[in-house]
Amino acid sequence: MVKISITTSRRTELVPVSRPIQAALNTLPAWDGLLNIHSPHTTAGVTVNEQADPDVAADMEQALAKLVPWHANYAHAEGNSAAHIQTALIGTSVMVPVQKGRLALGTWQGIFLCEFDGPRTRELWLTPIKEAT
Repeated sequence: MVKISITTSRRTELVPVSRPIQAALNTLPAWDGLLNIHSPHTTAGVTVNEQADPDVAADMEQALAKLVPWHANYAHAEGNSAAHIQTALIGTSVMVPVQKGRLALGTWQGIFLCEFDGPRTRELWLTPIKEAT
């Protein structure tokens, strides 16, 4: 497993992380298979979506804020229930194909760390699953 750190700058933020993930893969011998990308946090998730237009990430942030408002009648004493719920909706892991050591994403796709309780420094855990030969 390879761990990378990502620093976020806002409470809610979709941070493009394809480049730092690829940089981490570049330190490994080239391989084919899948990469599991996991956020070990309860208030930050991971997703794959359009990265070409930054308005898509902004729209996702806005839609999640409307769907799960920060201030509601939540019982969790820490005050960040919305972040936990948003993370549950997005999920904490994605699998991405890898070919010859390179992320195999669609033309418009990118990988995002989804921060819901920032700003913070977060980790992503990258676990290669190599094709059997």
